[in-house]
Amino acid sequence: MKQVTTLLIMVMTMGQLNAETILFVKQNSQGNGSSWANALGSVQQALKVAKKGDAVWVAQGEYFTTSGTNRNLYFKIKDGVKLYGGFAGTESSLTQRNVNANRTILSGEIGTPSLEDNAYTVVYTENVGQATVIDGFIITGGTANVEQEGESHVMESCGAGWYNLANGKNSSPTIRNCKFIDNKAREGAGIYNLALNGECSPVIEKTHFIQNTATLNGGAIYNSARGAQSKTAPKLKNVVFEYNIATYGGGIMNKAHNGQVAPLVSHCRFISNKAHFRGAGVYNDFKGTGTSKAIMIGCVLQKNISSVGTPVSSRTGSFSQDATFNSNGLR
Repeated sequence: MKQVTTLLIMVMTMGQLNAETILFVKQNSQGNGSSWANALGSVQQALKVAKKGDAVWVAQGEYFTTSGTNRNLYFKIKDGVKLYGGFAGTESSLTQRNVNANRTILSGEIGTPSLEDNAYTVVYTENVGQATVIDGFIITGGTANVEQEGESHVMESCGAGWYNLANGKNSSPTIRNCKFIDNKAREGAGIYNLALNGECSPVIEKTHFIQNTATLNGGAIYNSARGAQSKTAPKLKNVVFEYNIATYGGGIMNKAHNGQVAPLVSHCRFISNKAHFRGAGVYNDFKGTGTSKAIMIGCVLQKNISSVGTPVSSRTGSFSQDATFNSNGLR
């Protein structure tokens, strides 16, 4: 009998250790986050409290990186934390959400109404795994507008919507049911994926990039691998790119600095994106011993405009070196 009792206690204890804690967030609330009725008032509060394995449920509304004017602040998502938006504020399960009806916005808008003094980056992740989730948000208003000489990977110039860094390790969050709208940067206005002697391979699904603008490269996404041991290989599925603009890579810019960049782009749509020079849809580039090649399966490209070459191209100018398509890939 003692053995049975001890076993039951151990099982119950393990269950409590593995149980997911949910923190609730609703605008203008002042609670401790234990329920919708007792919700926290800001996403920043919840992210500071949340631990690995916890979930944060966020009700509809607009949430800002800061209530002040510090452009260097952002929503930092810890490893293993799940951030869900799209709630009305009464739900008891994720399946009850209506993401389209309950617009939940993470905004870089601060200071004056001008975009020029907004937060440099809205969302930041570093060395996080796929159990790190952001699902059901509109990410907008990031402005990484500091000009740098030559190529740069600093946050003030890159990754206005999201800056994802693999620094000597792996950083591969899961991004789902999100919209990146009207973010502006020198490079990677929507998302900047950077591997520094690590691997940066996020999963991006059912997500929409709309009107993001890079003054240089990567209107929606910039994938970068710096260092011979670096690899950036995001997996994109059912992602839509519309009206994004850059000099190179209106939709996606892939660049390997002695490393490897190899995104898998599956069943995605590239509509009305623009490159002032090359690659309105996708552009691949490399330096030194780097390799850069997109694998594109079942993708649709329509009305994309590049000054030179095809919507999917590279510095070599040869389509076969730009991307690998399946038989139904390019239409």
